[in-house]
Amino acid sequence: MNIFIATVQNKTATLTSEESWHCAKVLRKKTGDNIQLIDGNGNFYEGVLEIVSDKKCIANVLSGPKLQDKRKYYLHLAIAPTKQIDRIEWMIEKAVEIGIDEISFIACKNSERTVIKIDRIQKIVESAVKQSLQAYLPKINDLKTFKEIVCSSTANQNLIAHCYNSEKENIKQIEFNNKSTLVLIGPEGDFSLEEVDLAVKNNFKALSIGSNRLRTETAGLYVCQAASLLS
Repeated sequence: MNIFIATVQNKTATLTSEESWHCAKVLRKKTGDNIQLIDGNGNFYEGVLEIVSDKKCIANVLSGPKLQDKRKYYLHLAIAPTKQIDRIEWMIEKAVEIGIDEISFIACKNSERTVIKIDRIQKIVESAVKQSLQAYLPKINDLKTFKEIVCSSTANQNLIAHCYNSEKENIKQIEFNNKSTLVLIGPEGDFSLEEVDLAVKNNFKALSIGSNRLRTETAGLYVCQAASLLS
């Protein structure tokens, strides 16, 4: 099943420029073909193509909106991008397929990468959403400093996963349902002690995700999977 992302107004669905190119050039859809649509806000539609070109495709909505069931939790993962960007891109694809609401990137003291191509990340997210038959597009935020992330959080609960010896909440005991949760995952060299102290001063709780030492992208995916299973 091919699903396209579109802006829907009344009974008219306008595909994004990239989706239009894919529809016309790659899949070679024609006027009169039926297609499946999402608006990124949780709604599914069925439409029939009225205008087809590689720059703009427009469909007449035949049915919808049909609202996708919302998860019982809101998960925001803030993660330090890895030096090898393909590792974090792989994690993002899988995290979206499992279920995540928001992703941010953190510039930390020990970060190995300080540049992120948000347009490329957005494409990966959109592809994963369609592949997994979802209608909600997660929010993707550009790279921010550790302090900006920590001091601007509005989540119901804030958690930071680090490797230092301290009292920690086991992820198995975290209640995700009916809450918004922000989880911070650091770089391969971990957060600095100063960063951990800043987080604690801003009401972040230390999080344990097991006794094994995990790579950054593995830790991020572990959190997504745990939230899904525990909810």
